[in-house]
Amino acid sequence: MNELTGRITGISGGLYSVECGNETLPARSRGVFRQKGIKPVTGDFVTLLREENSQPVITDIAERKNYIIRPPLANIDLAVLVVSSCEPKPNTLILDKLTAIFESKAIETVFIFTKIDRADAEAFSQIYQEVGYKTFSVDNTTGRGAEEAANYLKGKTSALIGNTGVGKSSLMNYIAPTVLHKTSEISKKLGRGRHTTREVKLYKADRDTYIADTPGFSTVEISKYGAIPSRELAENFREFGQFLNGCRFKDCVHVKEEGCVLREAVKAGSISSSRYDSYCRLFAEAVNEENSRYK
Repeated sequence: MNELTGRITGISGGLYSVECGNETLPARSRGVFRQKGIKPVTGDFVTLLREENSQPVITDIAERKNYIIRPPLANIDLAVLVVSSCEPKPNTLILDKLTAIFESKAIETVFIFTKIDRADAEAFSQIYQEVGYKTFSVDNTTGRGAEEAANYLKGKTSALIGNTGVGKSSLMNYIAPTVLHKTSEISKKLGRGRHTTREVKLYKADRDTYIADTPGFSTVEISKYGAIPSRELAENFREFGQFLNGCRFKDCVHVKEEGCVLREAVKAGSISSSRYDSYCRLFAEAVNEENSRYK
């Protein structure tokens, strides 16, 4: 009987692929996890029990550094938002909601803008650079810019996250050339692609470098990544931080209050109007969701 430690790199058909040193073992999970209301997910560090002539069993899940619900993924260092410069066009509301969610989970967010051969993404990139987010731009036809992005991902566990059709699989072929992926053509009629990724898998791109290519999402599905209480939302817009403590109104929600320091900062150009507009819309969305729970 051997006890091993490893990391779950994929799940298929009820079996967990667990990387243990130089080998990957198919393992099953103990029923006790279901009784405790937990479930092993891709990215988990686990303990395996392997008996002779029997399939390894996951007996323990190490404490997670972080966890995202959709897709089920644990212990990531970077949330890499892959944003197409066109088809589909960047949606700042979605991007701002995702950055706030990952900010609340203390996960570093990085932007990679794709398809720059077809449209310029500089205006969008600038919004997030000014806030302090790292951004990269990649030409999907030549791979220009991919090397710089790949270097930033080295030694980290990253999740590629993006709307359906932004070219995540094509990008994956550039930043992790050892990983083969089929790509699909964009449907011009629908404005989205037929993504080939169906399950979350953690790919080893290099030593200590892992990349999860996650299923593309639609605008509706974005809520599955998590929710932030309305009163905590402003704290997760990182550029708001320097102004929040200076607001003269007690319990200010920074939406309609005249003289609010945050609103004044927007007028002065210290805070992007695009980001502030997203905050107001997301705040209203969070309040509506909270009110619906009490009806």
